[in-house]
Amino acid sequence: MGVMRWENLSAPPDEGHPDGSAPATPPLPLALPGAIARTFDTPGFAGMTFYEVRAKSIINKVPGASRVPFEWTINPYRGCSHACVYCVSGDTPVLMADGRTKPISELEPGDRIYGTAQQGAYRRYVVTTVLDKWSTTKPAYRVTLEDGTSLIASGDHRFLSERGWKYVTGAMNGQGQRPYLTTNNRLIGTGRFATGPKESADYRRGYLCGMVRGDAHLGTHTYSYGTVHRFRLALVDDEALQRSERYLSEAGVETQRFSFSAASRTRQAVAAIRTSKQRHIEMISQLIRWPADPTDDWRLGFLAGIFDAEGSCSRGVFRISNGDDAILDQTAAALSRFGFTAVLEDPGRPNRVRQLRLTGGLPERLRFFHLTDPAITRKRSIEGAALKCQARLRVTSIEALGLELPLWDITTGTGDFIANGVVSHNCFARNTHTYLDLDAGADFDRKVIVKVNAGELVRRELAAPRWRGAQIAMGTNVDCYQRAEGRYRLMPPIIEALRDFANPFSILTKGTLILRDLPLLRQAAEVTRVGVSYSVGFVDEALWRAVEPGTPSPRRRLDAVRALTDAGFEVGVLVAPILPGLSDSDESIDATVAAVAAAGAASVTPMALHLRPGAREWYAHWLAREFPHLVPRYRELYRAGAYAPQAYQRELTARVRIAARRHGLHRGERGDNRRLPTPEAPPAAEQLSLL
Repeated sequence: MGVMRWENLSAPPDEGHPDGSAPATPPLPLALPGAIARTFDTPGFAGMTFYEVRAKSIINKVPGASRVPFEWTINPYRGCSHACVYCVSGDTPVLMADGRTKPISELEPGDRIYGTAQQGAYRRYVVTTVLDKWSTTKPAYRVTLEDGTSLIASGDHRFLSERGWKYVTGAMNGQGQRPYLTTNNRLIGTGRFATGPKESADYRRGYLCGMVRGDAHLGTHTYSYGTVHRFRLALVDDEALQRSERYLSEAGVETQRFSFSAASRTRQAVAAIRTSKQRHIEMISQLIRWPADPTDDWRLGFLAGIFDAEGSCSRGVFRISNGDDAILDQTAAALSRFGFTAVLEDPGRPNRVRQLRLTGGLPERLRFFHLTDPAITRKRSIEGAALKCQARLRVTSIEALGLELPLWDITTGTGDFIANGVVSHNCFARNTHTYLDLDAGADFDRKVIVKVNAGELVRRELAAPRWRGAQIAMGTNVDCYQRAEGRYRLMPPIIEALRDFANPFSILTKGTLILRDLPLLRQAAEVTRVGVSYSVGFVDEALWRAVEPGTPSPRRRLDAVRALTDAGFEVGVLVAPILPGLSDSDESIDATVAAVAAAGAASVTPMALHLRPGAREWYAHWLAREFPHLVPRYRELYRAGAYAPQAYQRELTARVRIAARRHGLHRGERGDNRRLPTPEAPPAAEQLSLL
């Protein structure tokens, strides 16, 4: 912690005062003399310094020349910790002990993950513990592998190759001599991890279909004394039972839990759920009907359910067993749909139970687990499996990014971990790392100014006699729900003040932290107009990882849109920024609008990429490296300045509107039955800055 003088820090000249007066000349000092500059040893925010200031004002007037449809804003932060940058490695997935993955930036000491250990003649996968975690800012390199895996690391990081541990960079002789990667090397591991499924309604139905058909008793029986309806699902593994119980409850089927059999010396306890209500039996029967045209979500859920019910993975052999032709046919079709190869084995049993055996070894088993996400973790274990170089992990390129980026590392009990499907050496040189607080900011200043007295200022300025209760917009300049908000919690007292004064406001964000404040937002909506807008430029996961890896994924943002919609808010989504040549195709726009509509959004507003000075040069460097064929197009589009031509913007708007009509997403009529108004969004002419 240190102290700095802030006499020279001023509010920008375009910010006025809450009473409507013009900006002072010279500009009004932003902070009282003496601000606290902090760096923390919390690696959740790497590469940044906090400057904690006590601002003199907080409600700012927008200049009259601005094109935005609001006059007043509140910005509790200056600078952004969202890290809308390229190739930040904090999002690198690490293989957890339960078979799932977690970004390295979210790991904590004590977490159980996979490492490797030499056992006899083989190096094998073993469970180990995260002992420490930190971040450092270093020049970054991209290592690209044959299967498309992209690994971002410092030149000092080591990966396991078929020729032993290799640094990312090195030299044949001299001071920098050390073993280093070349395009002749192949890395060791399972291959890149697949993205997990979205828990949609179709996924849940698919899971129940696989689980109930595979392992439950469901039927209606007529006896001399009457008709009996019965559903029972008994399982040793409570994870699958809990998931089935929850999915049924969400579908309106309430079940009762009971002990099916007690534990003994040779058997584990078995718990079960059941219902005997006729309407519940009929609802379950409907839920597990074979769909005429199954969606991919349904197929993923079905594979997870049938594996939990009838699958096994022992000694490296993955099987799904059943005697029902329809179940086996559906399983084989679903596996084929996602590129898996399975062999049907018939041992000739009287009960006709046959087995679908998955081929392809450990890489394909892991891909199945991550793609479908079965509930039972013990079946997902790879502990003891030997490391083999089966995946297409030949190094195809190693390139310097020309940027210093916050890069994460951990210490584990085994000295290594599995990073996006390759064995990665952990670093013990902790004393060489810098302990910084915030993610690299969108402006690359690596400085975030935090107005720590924002809440009390808002309350004081709302109480001023001259304040007339005008609409206030938040998140229009810097995201008020960036990662720093998790630490400083400035928004709750701001919302509380706006609620207490019944002052209308709107929030634009791409952060999911807003859901923390949902109770306060609902309270405010009872007394005033509350608008909520989300920014979702595209749904392509690969493009998101390249462009905005420090932000919540598009899937998580759309889940937040659904949660806010379910809470009664009409959420507007800004399809922004739309990147020329990257996310402005008809396919990308249609996929994005379809996902937005499915999330329950009330409206969509397209915005083309805005390249302001500074960001323009940096983006151009990235574009020339990643997509050189697009450079001429960008030069043409942005030759006149930061904004794309009006004709291009109008074309985007028209195409998004067509997609919106196609997917049934229209702006609600004033007389509809929504409880809260559609949030105001900037017009299409006001583009969103990528940075």
